Amino acid sequence: MASASLTMSAGAVSAAPTEAKAIDHAVETVKERAREFARLKPEAKVALLRECMAGVVAEAPSWVVEGARARGSSPAEEWLGGPSPTVRMFRLLAESLEQIAASGTPPLGRGTRMRADGRLEISLFPASTLDRVTFAGFSGHVLMDPGVDAEGARARQAAFYRERDPDGGVSVVLGAGNVSSIPPMDVATKMFIEGKTCVLKMNPVNEWVGPFLERALAPLISRGYLRVVYGGAEIGEALVYHPLVDDVHITGSDRTHDLIVWGPPGPERERRMATNNPLLEVPISSELGNVSGVAIVPHAYSDDELWFMSRNVVTMVFNNGSFNCNAAKVLVTARGWGQRDKLLDMIARGLSNAPTRKAYYPGAFERYGTLLEAHDAERFGEGGKDKLPWALVRGLDASKRDEQLFTTEPFCGILSETSVATPDPVEFLEEATSFMNDRLWGTLNTLLMVPPKLEADPAVAAALDRAIVGLRYGTVAINHWPALGYAFGTMPWAIRARRSRKFRAASAGCTTRTCSTAWRSP
Repeated sequence: MASASLTMSAGAVSAAPTEAKAIDHAVETVKERAREFARLKPEAKVALLRECMAGVVAEAPSWVVEGARARGSSPAEEWLGGPSPTVRMFRLLAESLEQIAASGTPPLGRGTRMRADGRLEISLFPASTLDRVTFAGFSGHVLMDPGVDAEGARARQAAFYRERDPDGGVSVVLGAGNVSSIPPMDVATKMFIEGKTCVLKMNPVNEWVGPFLERALAPLISRGYLRVVYGGAEIGEALVYHPLVDDVHITGSDRTHDLIVWGPPGPERERRMATNNPLLEVPISSELGNVSGVAIVPHAYSDDELWFMSRNVVTMVFNNGSFNCNAAKVLVTARGWGQRDKLLDMIARGLSNAPTRKAYYPGAFERYGTLLEAHDAERFGEGGKDKLPWALVRGLDASKRDEQLFTTEPFCGILSETSVATPDPVEFLEEATSFMNDRLWGTLNTLLMVPPKLEADPAVAAALDRAIVGLRYGTVAINHWPALGYAFGTMPWAIRARRSRKFRAASAGCTTRTCSTAWRSP
């Protein structure tokens, strides 16, 4: 589905852009070290990761304080979105590399099973006894493509570490502008999973975290394996088209992705797209956001169950001021479901009790106004020069194909609602799956709320399984926020990987087109 996306961070200006000659030097430095890094023994990489973990821990208190100041958030939220998942991922990578050093490959999850439909399912969470105790009842699984058995999955696992005498390469990472753990975690993926040295360009929106990362990741920087640079679009352009760069990763908007791959809008871009001749000639992987759907399977819920769901949804909207690609954006309810209004009223009450947040992301006020101008939205909380009220839009027409709230990621505190099907859970699951696949923009993540009581019904259980398999999203969560799939590090977080020369889906182990993740809470 084409997105009608609006400008995301175009208004952001770097406070201290890196000079052009320093950009060349950064790329040349990591290129010189690419082979050396690629051929480091796993044990040496473990040592680097553990040094970096210590660095993150040392920087974390100041990192959290500055993040809270920059975004108007709480220190607790900054811990959860910054240092904590970063340290966890570094630890998990170090443990995997220790297993590679000992036996050549990590275990294939915590167990596998071949489903009745012939597809392999791998259990990935909980990843440890600590996870099992701390997150009792939560589980996470990855579903492989048809035809991939356990032997085939193992053959793909830790593929870089099966290469003999690799030469490595240089990856440019265009960092996210919202969650501060995304840039270091993207870098860690490129370096310790794919074996590349990196140049990380900080997004101007959160370049405040750059100095903390430079100090925390000094073991990588001092050896010439990593460089951190600053600047806007012109610096990004110099990096992604640099002749020494071997691939690119972006966390950002689809507009930025298309500008990189195809060039600026106009006849030349149209010609390139028509002839499949992208401007960018190296592979690019992307996380480009989502209009995240939340489908509420109809049932006679208790008040406690409705309140649990409403708090979950409000939390998804509230966190980070709703400047998250996995924030709840469109609720999907059943037509004629008797508790619809009660649930929406509970959500409205939750939003009215939630303090408004600093709308720190550039363009938020414009997007908010544009997307709500045609709707009678309920608004909650005080606005102001740097804050926006939370907004709830009820009763969108699910058949309206040009509804902007279905095709445009708001990236601000707007939650909308629409209804499909009937209160029959089986019919609802089928129609909600079709609606979210075909009407909502993006393939990153989606959420199904379904009570365990309903799953005891064989017909509903079968319909739920069909929905999980049928939803064309990288992460399908059940009864909890899909963001946990990102934060815990063991689940594959959806990345659309494309090799731009052919511009086809690349085989990158786990992409939005080669697997899906099911994330389940108690």
